[in-house]
Amino acid sequence: MSYNFDQIIDRHNTFSNKWDQTEKLFGDKDALPMWIADMDFPAPPEVIQALRERIDHGIYGYTLKPDSYFQALIDWVERRQGWTIQKEWITSSPGIVTALSILVSTLTEPGDKVLIQTPVYPPFFQVVKRNKRELVTNELQLENGRYTIDFAQLEQQFKAGVKMMLLCSPHNPVGRVWTKAELERLGALCVQYGVIVVSDEIHADLLFSGHVHQPFAPLSEALLQQTVTCYAPSKTFNVAGLKSSFVIIANDALRAKYDEMLYNLNLESESFFGVSAVEAAFRHGESWLISLMEYVEENLQLLLDTFAKRIPQIEVIQPEGTYLVWLDCRKLGLDSSELHAFMCKKAKVGLNQGTAFGTDGAGFLRMNIACPRSILVDGLDRIERAVNEAFPQK
Repeated sequence: MSYNFDQIIDRHNTFSNKWDQTEKLFGDKDALPMWIADMDFPAPPEVIQALRERIDHGIYGYTLKPDSYFQALIDWVERRQGWTIQKEWITSSPGIVTALSILVSTLTEPGDKVLIQTPVYPPFFQVVKRNKRELVTNELQLENGRYTIDFAQLEQQFKAGVKMMLLCSPHNPVGRVWTKAELERLGALCVQYGVIVVSDEIHADLLFSGHVHQPFAPLSEALLQQTVTCYAPSKTFNVAGLKSSFVIIANDALRAKYDEMLYNLNLESESFFGVSAVEAAFRHGESWLISLMEYVEENLQLLLDTFAKRIPQIEVIQPEGTYLVWLDCRKLGLDSSELHAFMCKKAKVGLNQGTAFGTDGAGFLRMNIACPRSILVDGLDRIERAVNEAFPQK
């Protein structure tokens, strides 16, 4: 099938977090929102059809998760990632952040050390701090335009008593798709020091050419028993609003602790529309996803060419996965508040501030390129005009 990713769908006045908060967040109703991680594309046609059928039925009562729902996930993960998971390992959550919070609160104790790798998705900080755990940051190292893990520092931090690590794989916002060798080295340290790993793999299906996602848990039997994998269709198929996520836990004791809290909070139920939409996505959405990533990769190449040729004052950290781009704006010489104001008021483009991802995100911005190409071109043109007027090339 062919899909029209160039189609512009007006999202204003649809209660869109991305589009209907523009003036509030960026101070200008005409700013172009290119920030939060949802796409400006409709979901796969099969998902839309499944939702229509549920709507047409007319009764929206309590909903069960049929075996076919779980099998769709199992088949998808095996086909796309080469990992065979068991149905009994699968539990749920309304969203990944909810799962992260439950896992921190149930698998560690107050005061325990929980490690994250910065710059990273802002809720990673929140779920540690709000659960009264000690936050440990292992800063990723930027070398020659690519982020790597500081394994020497990581081992010292593990030695100092880290109990849990929140792994972002692929990594948001820097776009790294960790190699098998990197993950094996990380896994060996986790096993050696008994660190429980919560691996957020929500972007696992969003990969650019030449890159392969390696699930963390199946690297070894030991890791399988001390890893919790968080996974969802929300980013892959643009269905975040359906509030449907999976938590995969092979270790019976860890899963029991998680499930106890999930049930205590009455969060185990799937949303009425989520059951049908998720199954349809995993069963029928693969051709759409392949076409999507081809389109987004063309967007990425356009962005890379534009910055290199027309806006060299800003360096692009080329992503290997996700549809998010990490922009190094430090050569502009602006502090974080000045950079935010410049993009909002001068360029009139709404981007994520780098400091939201950690102190090492100062001078950076995050841009979402999962949008029709005309929107991307508009955003790039706005940035080019503003930067070259205020910071002309020498």
